[in-house]
Amino acid sequence: MPLLNTTTRNVAVVPVKHYHEKVIDHYENPRNVGSLDKNDTTVGTGLVGAPACGDVMKLQVRVDAEGKIIDAKFKTFGCGSAIASSSLATEWVKGKTMDEALKIKNVDIAKELKLPPVKLHCSMLAEDAIKAALSDYRIKQSSKDNIKKND
Repeated sequence: MPLLNTTTRNVAVVPVKHYHEKVIDHYENPRNVGSLDKNDTTVGTGLVGAPACGDVMKLQVRVDAEGKIIDAKFKTFGCGSAIASSSLATEWVKGKTMDEALKIKNVDIAKELKLPPVKLHCSMLAEDAIKAALSDYRIKQSSKDNIKKND
């Protein structure tokens, strides 16, 4: 695999022809890019990263009173596979309950996007981001419940 020599580091370059069309589609037309208000108690935010490659992924979910994910947004700094994994993850979590969303596994994302083995860490980040966002949401709900009890 050729390396692109930059002034700061060497970066592995995967030629576009090696990406599956689904990765290219999500990279060129990412779904649900943006941010939700992290201070909103109905919003959970997951921020995860992979130090080995420098990918950073923020995934946010908005959950309604019935526990259903009604919106999802992401911002990702990383390669095309990381962006595609984030985009796909936001599509898949929308409309699901939190428990259903937690059943989304990196292997499912990787299989859907046909990620090569060298890019599997991108789908792992997406799974971790979903878990982190839902964990943040649950923590906010626990804090909110505790405040209500103390009032």
